[in-house]
Amino acid sequence: MDTLIQQLINGVMLGSIYALIALGYTMVYGILRIINFAHGDILMVGALTTLSAINALNSTFPHMPLLLQLGVALAVSMAVCALLAMAVERFAYRRLRNAPRLAPLISGIGVSVLLQTVAMIIWTRNPLMFPQILPMDPIAITSGSEMHPPAIVTVTGIVTVALALAVMTGLWLLVEYTRLGRGMRAVAENPRVATLMGVNPNAIITLTFAIGGTFAALAGVMMASNYGNASFSMGFLPGIKAFTAAVLGGIGNIRGAMIGGILLGIIEALGAGYLGELTHGVFGSNYQDVFAFIVLILVLVFRPAGLLGERVANRA
Repeated sequence: MDTLIQQLINGVMLGSIYALIALGYTMVYGILRIINFAHGDILMVGALTTLSAINALNSTFPHMPLLLQLGVALAVSMAVCALLAMAVERFAYRRLRNAPRLAPLISGIGVSVLLQTVAMIIWTRNPLMFPQILPMDPIAITSGSEMHPPAIVTVTGIVTVALALAVMTGLWLLVEYTRLGRGMRAVAENPRVATLMGVNPNAIITLTFAIGGTFAALAGVMMASNYGNASFSMGFLPGIKAFTAAVLGGIGNIRGAMIGGILLGIIEALGAGYLGELTHGVFGSNYQDVFAFIVLILVLVFRPAGLLGERVANRA
């Protein structure tokens, strides 16, 4: 039971990060009907920019509290990633809105490779240590036994889940109850009619990319904080998994992206925890990444619209 609880905790924490990234995919798809495969690499830029900002603040203001350093660095990286996402929309996608769907897909893959290459030049190809701002000391939440260690959680993990839930709730409220949210839903429904109603589709699309970029930056910092390092290639695989989460929940559906991210994280964690036992040691936890792609294949085969489906009125 302790193992099950531990894997559920790990799954919720990992799923919260996937859900944040998946929101960027689903928001863009809900409006433009394209998949922004450069989104995962914006996450990477956010983590590495935060690391550089922390190092700069530490050398310039050595007595600044670590939490304040993280807050300032996170604000800088979110601004950088928002601007970067807006630039990607402007130069990689805007002229391809009415092109065949293969064109923006190839453009997004090209931007992804470009971002990784530039990041490798700036930050080197070696993983960089990310400072531990929050305590990583384990907190036991079950009693455990001699045979089975207790289930544990860390302050970093708790903050990760709480912050992700707060951001996702804030996005849902923004989409449902604000003027910007109504504009996003209108453009998702019919851009031409939205224009006649006084909505500027270009502005809405640009803001949507910017919001997705800030979420990617936050997810990147969460990942780097939990794993203790950041590198130029850290965004590719989480980006693919987050895309799987978006498809699982229903691409274009905000609530679906949240649910899909959490479910995928739990599935992956349970697979990592029990795969070795079920296969009698043939496969270990290092095969956990395969579960995301198994889920993607099963969803595309048996329920292409995802768990919640695509509801145009709720896309954003």
